[in-house]
Amino acid sequence: MREPDWVRHAIWWHVYPLGFVGAADPAAGPAHRLSELLKWLDYAVELGASGLALGPIFAATTHGYDTVDHFRIDPRLGDERDFDELVAAAHERGLRILLDGVFNHVGQEFPAFARALEGSAADAAWFRFDGAEYTTFEGHSDLPALNHDNPAVAEYVGDVMCHWLDRGAAGWRLDAAYAVPRPFWDRALQPVRVAHPDAYLVGEVIHGDYAGIVEESGLHSVTQYELWKAIWSSIGDGNFFELEWAMRRHNALLDAFVPMTFVGNHDVTRIASQVVDERHLPHALVVLMTVGGTPAVYYGDEQAFRGVKEDRAGGDDAVRPQFPSDGPAQLAPYGWPTYRLHQDLIGLRRRHPWLHEARARSVHLANEQWLFLAEHDDGRLAVALNLADQPFGCGVEGAREVLAGAADLQGATVTVPPHGWAIIGVGAD
Repeated sequence: MREPDWVRHAIWWHVYPLGFVGAADPAAGPAHRLSELLKWLDYAVELGASGLALGPIFAATTHGYDTVDHFRIDPRLGDERDFDELVAAAHERGLRILLDGVFNHVGQEFPAFARALEGSAADAAWFRFDGAEYTTFEGHSDLPALNHDNPAVAEYVGDVMCHWLDRGAAGWRLDAAYAVPRPFWDRALQPVRVAHPDAYLVGEVIHGDYAGIVEESGLHSVTQYELWKAIWSSIGDGNFFELEWAMRRHNALLDAFVPMTFVGNHDVTRIASQVVDERHLPHALVVLMTVGGTPAVYYGDEQAFRGVKEDRAGGDDAVRPQFPSDGPAQLAPYGWPTYRLHQDLIGLRRRHPWLHEARARSVHLANEQWLFLAEHDDGRLAVALNLADQPFGCGVEGAREVLAGAADLQGATVTVPPHGWAIIGVGAD
């Protein structure tokens, strides 16, 4: 499946709505909170994003990944009119909306599951039962897994996806896609592809055969967790050999599809907490914005928010915070330099749209120093990263100017200061 042409220019601002508006508590009453996102659309545009990647917004019991009605907006966020208003306002600004669909499992209060427990055989066929026991998502008893061998389930998923695409969504992130049999996606997505050939379809995949999953599922892309891990781990440990190795695999993936890339999301410790040395936080963002992929910036990362995910009840709260209800003016002043860095690097990426499919070729590699060429067709940039206490110098054939960061360019020799970085134009770009 070839991705829609517009994805070549896509940069997502990823928001977890229930946390963003302070409604993640199951006790939060019904309210039109989704409209609070309207105050942040210009902020997303000024950041350089071309779309909002929303976390779950459908009726659920707690965190949103326990859906009880895929055709209804969660009352804690509002209703369908709030969604329509958000889509219209986003489209006015040139922003697309990517929705989060949870179709591997549902919440215990999903009506068909309740009827199945009461003895309905037709409804029980929607789930995976072994006698009286039902299969769950990764052992969570409140998340019964759907039976993906049932044609009615595939039809339901296709209907849900088309319903919201009809209302103006641009695509879907499919949660826990790795846990769903690949042929199911191909079946469920067939009517979606026919009705909405321009919709972007990306699956959440943590590990495994990324290219094989894309090929067999009919998805356009999957999430690039391997690269995410290598970015923060190599920078935090001062070991660029790990990142260079991961980049070679990433290059190979680009021959088959363009992954969704990120350095933070709603399920992981924030990049500003992973990279302990604040001087090296920009390095992670530089990698994200100069390698092939469809980048997503998780809300708050652009302000250097910190937060550690913990394996306990409520362990996601720190990485799913509420944003100020009055808008961007209420954000703390110390986060804005990181926001402006995001603007600069996103702007550079937009001026070089070929970076969407760029491969990284290593020129110089050491534990704390790496210079690679980002290349695609006739486009070429040199990216120099230095984690060391000493300057880092390296020859770059065709180097012509420093486009971002700080470096001394003398002829073909680039010298980056300690703990610095630079992006250098190479050749006739």
